[in-house]
Amino acid sequence: MAAETFVFNIAAKLLGELVSPAFQEACLVWGVESDLRRLENTLSNVKAVLLDAEEQQVHNQELTVWLGQLKEVFYDAQDVLDEFECEALRRQVVEMQGSTTRKVRRFFSSSNPLIFRTKMAHKVKEIRARLDEVAADRAKFHLSPRSDDRHVVRGREMSYSFVQPSDVIGRDHDKENIVEHLMGPSDGQSISVVPVVGIGGLGKTALAKLVFNDERVIEHFELKCWVCVSDEFVLKQLLVKMIKSITSENRSDLDVEQLQVLLRNNLDGKKFFLVLDDVWNEDRGKWFELKNLLVGGVNGSKILVTTRSPTIASMVGTMSLYNLEGLLHQDCLSLFIKWAFDEGKERQHTNLVKIGDTIVKKCKGVPLAVKSLGSLLYSKLDERDWLFVRDNEMWKLNRKEGDILSVLQLSYNQMPSYLKQCFAFLSLFPKDYEFITLDLIPLWMANGLLQSPNENELEDIGNQYIDELHSRCFLEDYIDLGYVREFKIHDLAHDLALSSAQSECLIINCQIQNISKKVWHVSHTDNIWQNENVLKCLQKSKSLRTIFSVVEGVGPSTKSFVDSCFSKFRYLRVLDLSDSSFEVLPSSIGTMKHLRMLNLSRNCRIHKLPNSICKLQNLETLDLSGCEKLEELPKDIRYLIRLRMFLVTTKQKSLPGCPNSLRFLRLSNCGNLESLVETMQVCTSLRMLYIDNCGGLISLLPTLKFLTTLEALVIENCEKLDLIGMEDNQDDFPTSLRALGFDRLPQLVAMPDWIKRSTKSLQILSIESCPNLTAFPEWLVNLESLRRLAIYNCPKLSSLSKGKLCLPALRSFRIADCPELIRRCQPEIGEDWHMIAHASDIYLDGKRIK
Repeated sequence: MAAETFVFNIAAKLLGELVSPAFQEACLVWGVESDLRRLENTLSNVKAVLLDAEEQQVHNQELTVWLGQLKEVFYDAQDVLDEFECEALRRQVVEMQGSTTRKVRRFFSSSNPLIFRTKMAHKVKEIRARLDEVAADRAKFHLSPRSDDRHVVRGREMSYSFVQPSDVIGRDHDKENIVEHLMGPSDGQSISVVPVVGIGGLGKTALAKLVFNDERVIEHFELKCWVCVSDEFVLKQLLVKMIKSITSENRSDLDVEQLQVLLRNNLDGKKFFLVLDDVWNEDRGKWFELKNLLVGGVNGSKILVTTRSPTIASMVGTMSLYNLEGLLHQDCLSLFIKWAFDEGKERQHTNLVKIGDTIVKKCKGVPLAVKSLGSLLYSKLDERDWLFVRDNEMWKLNRKEGDILSVLQLSYNQMPSYLKQCFAFLSLFPKDYEFITLDLIPLWMANGLLQSPNENELEDIGNQYIDELHSRCFLEDYIDLGYVREFKIHDLAHDLALSSAQSECLIINCQIQNISKKVWHVSHTDNIWQNENVLKCLQKSKSLRTIFSVVEGVGPSTKSFVDSCFSKFRYLRVLDLSDSSFEVLPSSIGTMKHLRMLNLSRNCRIHKLPNSICKLQNLETLDLSGCEKLEELPKDIRYLIRLRMFLVTTKQKSLPGCPNSLRFLRLSNCGNLESLVETMQVCTSLRMLYIDNCGGLISLLPTLKFLTTLEALVIENCEKLDLIGMEDNQDDFPTSLRALGFDRLPQLVAMPDWIKRSTKSLQILSIESCPNLTAFPEWLVNLESLRRLAIYNCPKLSSLSKGKLCLPALRSFRIADCPELIRRCQPEIGEDWHMIAHASDIYLDGKRIK
């Protein structure tokens, strides 16, 4: 029987809602304070022993059953409390509307206060009785009260998407050996395959990245391609990934025949280098099917395969396999110290280093284990914390040699309970999925997984959670872009997420035959909407919270089908109907009052939304991007008073007023849009504004003066937009911008002076395809917080600044397709080199300088 997880966290969240001042006031209004106070007392007593119960259940199956019963009651209780919140929000909107007629009409509806009071009193009594019955059994388990005093702390800053050679310790010899294989003569095959085999966590991927980015390899091969294969060896998926790696284009719309023709065209006559990372496929037929499509390259082309399986390495290899061994102890200790201490601080704590040396020996040369435990102990100076790791029972677990999941489990066990649930949620995505926090954090938020006393900070809390998971070595290919993060989850960490999620989270496809009633969150990888059997399976989970897709192009097609979905899954918090093709959204959408996130993006047939969608007062995220035929937004959109993220494509010339709760707004492909004044004058809490492909937009004035909290501004492909003509009243512009991006703006001839208002806060500046931009202003030197500067395809830009450039925080500097500027930034000899030489990450025309 699978262990029950997150029960403590769900109880804590529930108790927090019960004791909140807003809810206490609601109890008095609806006359249920007595029952809810008894519910609160029982819940408090149960919560006190839940951490002990979750830990002890491994030895007692009855405990697992008991925890499962509690979890079911807790989730149902959440739904009941959510109904109180829905009614409070509805009443708030009624007051905003101020219409006597509407109030009278509602008196005879299900929102009649007397009917609502009676209905909710019955539901509260039922929940209280169920909880009392289950809670009464806790005495027989002899559990001890415990508290969770762990919390997320901001760790060191580690922001990079590539592998720094200085971050990979002890692999120089391995890298040289593999490069020698790649540069050497062919083995008589048209394509030579070099397999690298080793246990999980040894650093096969990091080593492959070192090789992939080596200057000798770059010069030797005409074309390079990187593909993470992972669990599923599906030909179409691999072809799509290869083409994307080569051309940066996503061609998932093509069939296999079209894809293989496109791939051959790109490889034909070229000496290529292909990395197939993390291969698990043992089917020789599938391997040769792929290999036969790669014969278009010239002799000397090479494939590097990384795998944990010696069997796979022998099957694919045409050259002798390279067996990656564990790191030497001294290298492991150096790596551990790098992760456990700030530079040089280990000398002040020789007692801890001595304990660390013993811990490192137990890691048996596996870098991921070393880094994970080093990061776990970072900033902890109490010797007891270090002894806890050294003497932990997990070292005694009977696991196969080289299995480091127990080490990662230890790091996971030390997480705060609420972070564990967020981590487990990542199991809903496939391995090698490219995460962006703008997509992930709203999912967490919709399910109430972010713990913050201040709702204004929820997006920041989500980013802190990501940073914490990264500091624990669970994430890789991590990029910090200020307001957003991009990353992947390490494949071993993904295994741990699957294990920790148990039956609560599930990825499904059309082949699924059964589903547990304990499943609360579902993602899908193909078109489940056309499969009646899948929907019947889903109905077994009576309180399903999440349904979303992790691939594009698999949306529902009929209105009746969607209407049926609304009636069957009434407690959904997340519903993804992207890529749907129905022309009308059913008005019954207004009954989905628990919904926090609704994705209708890329529906190319829908013309209008029912005004009933504006009854979803709990809605936090609404995605209408890519709805190219949408003629107008509902007139009452401003009554979505909890809306934080809004993405929209519409034919309107101006947008109706949006709610002042908005934090993120993206306007995409709104070709008729001319003005944003009516929209923006109430968006006083907006933190990110993204405008792309709005060809009719001429000016952002007086829009920006309303956006006093704006932190990120991105403008792309707005050919008429004049940013310079906005400078008459610079005092009206935002002063807290952290990220700024301009792309495909032909009107931009100079950097707008209003950016000077954010000289102390701006951290990210990206400029791309601005063909008439000629120079940077002298005030560029005043951007004291700027740490990432990227300039692409600005051929007239001839120098960085006429002033003395001193960007003390600059860490990443990238330029491409700017001939004169690149000449001036050449190492040591370029006139502008001294201005950027202190950055740790410098790329010129795609070539890494340092």
